[in-house]
Amino acid sequence: MARICGGNELQANTSRIVGTYGYMSPEYAIQGIFSIKSDVFSFGVLLLEIVSGKKTTGFYRTDSLTLLGYAWDLWTSNRTLELIDPILEDEYSSKHMLLRYVNIALLCVQESADDRPTMNEVVSMLTDEAAALFPPKQPAFSYVRNTVTSTSSTGKTEDCSINQVTISLLEAR
Repeated sequence: MARICGGNELQANTSRIVGTYGYMSPEYAIQGIFSIKSDVFSFGVLLLEIVSGKKTTGFYRTDSLTLLGYAWDLWTSNRTLELIDPILEDEYSSKHMLLRYVNIALLCVQESADDRPTMNEVVSMLTDEAAALFPPKQPAFSYVRNTVTSTSSTGKTEDCSINQVTISLLEAR
């Protein structure tokens, strides 16, 4: 997506949103705004998928966490090692490096584009073990499929879904 931006442009807007929602940055998915940080978000999702061995599309837990939310929940409760795919835990990969990759991924998927690193910074963090990592802020799209009860105009109690982006309530005309 970053190639769509002109040479000196850092951000652009579109009314035609295309792509897979699990990989789209929140500003692009909701407002059609894309920037050089949109690709960083997508990369962060891919890195989390690689480290966890789980796909973001189709990953839902009973506690309404997405893969990003699950990773964040484990990160904030100091249980990040539970996220790591056991296949990666061998003599070739240290737990320290795997935890570093999760930290980098969470930096990439932070909700605000301004908080995300640039791709150059991401490459530096991945290749230079001495590069400092900051603690990440909560990622976008952490929770989905929450159910709340609503009363429709017919007086009937119904369930509607809330994913912190939209509220959907189906009602016939």
